[in-house]
Amino acid sequence: MNQRNLDGNSIIIRLEMTTKDIKFGEVASAISEAGGDIIAIDVISTNQDVSVRDLTVAVTDAQDNSKIVEAVRQLRGVSIVNVSDRTFLLHLGGKIEVTPKTPIHNREDLSRVYTPDVARVCSAIADEPGKAFSLTIKRNTVAVVSDGSAVLGLGNIGPRAAMPVMEGKAMLFKQFAGVDAFPICLDTQDTEEIIRTVKAISPAFGGINLEDISSPRCFEIERRLNEELDIPVFHDDQHGTAVVLYAGLINALKLVGKSITDVKIVVCGIGAAGVACSNILLSAGASRLIGVDREGALVRTQTYENEVWSDYAARTNPELESGSLRDVIRGADVFIGLSRGNLLTREDVQSMAADPIVFAMANPVPEIMPAVVEDIVAVMATGRSDYPNQINNVLCFPGIFRAVLDCRATEINEEMKLAAAKAIASAVSDEERTRYYIIPSVFNDKVVKSIRKRVVEAAVRTGVARRVPREQARESGEV
Repeated sequence: MNQRNLDGNSIIIRLEMTTKDIKFGEVASAISEAGGDIIAIDVISTNQDVSVRDLTVAVTDAQDNSKIVEAVRQLRGVSIVNVSDRTFLLHLGGKIEVTPKTPIHNREDLSRVYTPDVARVCSAIADEPGKAFSLTIKRNTVAVVSDGSAVLGLGNIGPRAAMPVMEGKAMLFKQFAGVDAFPICLDTQDTEEIIRTVKAISPAFGGINLEDISSPRCFEIERRLNEELDIPVFHDDQHGTAVVLYAGLINALKLVGKSITDVKIVVCGIGAAGVACSNILLSAGASRLIGVDREGALVRTQTYENEVWSDYAARTNPELESGSLRDVIRGADVFIGLSRGNLLTREDVQSMAADPIVFAMANPVPEIMPAVVEDIVAVMATGRSDYPNQINNVLCFPGIFRAVLDCRATEINEEMKLAAAKAIASAVSDEERTRYYIIPSVFNDKVVKSIRKRVVEAAVRTGVARRVPREQARESGEV
């Protein structure tokens, strides 16, 4: 498959061709030579003299757009009518909207949804606040909250620039799990102000999804909000990554016949995602886990200014291995990368134990490209969509929030995260599982259903569910 198509960046060029002066093949050749790939042609109008066509052209990146347009403009007999970017067109006016569940056709409808009849509903909630879950959108609504400080690989681009990402997240919530999510981009990066603001808006929501907030502030924000709110707060950059990672590792370890309790795991990059990934692996039984960051392996005998690192070191690296990544990766069964591109070498992987498992999840460039170690790894995963085994948070958060909304959970605890990971892993059957298929597709409709069931069960088991959905109650004999 053409890499440009996978990257999904394309433009639409509407051009008018004078047929006596130029052949379409000349246009196609000029676009190809400029770095474009025509993936669709629509004839708008044509006669014996002039043809108007829309050409959809895939490009490697946005910088190629101007080269392609200029190459077409230089052709004799061609006039460019318009150029549009398909991605920008999709974002015009935003990607989501609010629509009523019940139409208002007459005065009676109006009186029921608004004044005067709505006052009776308000009074019922005032008398019994818990009724907000059944009588308002709270029962199915999640706030997607960001301060724009760590957006994708773009860094600190601010709340306005973060909005397209948060809108996209809201779309995924709705499409995959039927959850109504709303983007809340805050014009502050002050920890206390973020906490106060989220607490102030929380009555309208059944859950809070923190997104693209930089480390280490994200740890404090999530911890405090979980302590001070009675609805679940979930930092997806941390825990969504961790859940999907563990799901993939469950299946990878099955392929090589190893146990998580025995393998040596090296985690490179001890930021928000690295800590969360390590935490879920420790909860799952990992006992030989070593974290590596810019100062080398974290060891409990060292003193760190970063309190998160000090806590991490106290719980990991039992054999007190020290040194660089190259030093501690020797003999490792699993490498988990959450750092930066091209950090790992083929020689590093060759020094690992037999049947090495490599999860190189730096984006867009992984710690090592799959082609470099294809012949020496047992299983390879990345964060990219153009390679097998993508570690994608989309597999996790829709199902988890569907579950916690349905059982009105007060939090998302570690047992619920483990349950979600096992649900994702189970979507790949023993017959389907191969080195190239350890993670199900995000479009696998079994995933959300399985996560919902298992997470609700874990919430009930651990005492954080305020209600048991009817189907679970029926299965347990409570109904």
